[in-house]
Amino acid sequence: MRGNGDGAGEAVQQAIEGELMLLEPHVRASRRLAAELLDTEFTEVGKSGRCWDRESMLAELATMDSHPDAGGPGEAGAGRRRVRVTDMVGRLLAPDLVHLTYATEVGGARARRSSLWRRGADGTWRMYYHQGTPVP
Repeated sequence: MRGNGDGAGEAVQQAIEGELMLLEPHVRASRRLAAELLDTEFTEVGKSGRCWDRESMLAELATMDSHPDAGGPGEAGAGRRRVRVTDMVGRLLAPDLVHLTYATEVGGARARRSSLWRRGADGTWRMYYHQGTPVP
């Protein structure tokens, strides 16, 4: 896991930490903990093609083990099982915007992932956008 080496390391690291937290079963099981990590304008396009907003994500997150989008913030299989994360790369796109890319594997299902993390007025980094793409 690495940043872009241009002094943006702290911002990238905070986004990576948040991303990894969203993959933790105890965070996914807690609406309160998950809500702390999702931006109020959060959207996701899961690897199934389904679109999510913040409220629909929070309503479903803890129960997603049977959903076809396994592995991402809005993707089942990650609900209670560990997600294997590889190739995490982060880049600061603007002072308050970090882009992360990485790969996941859950129960043999693989995906490439892309997330945007936005720093709010309170200084907290939250996931603004996420997309998963299946890997055959």
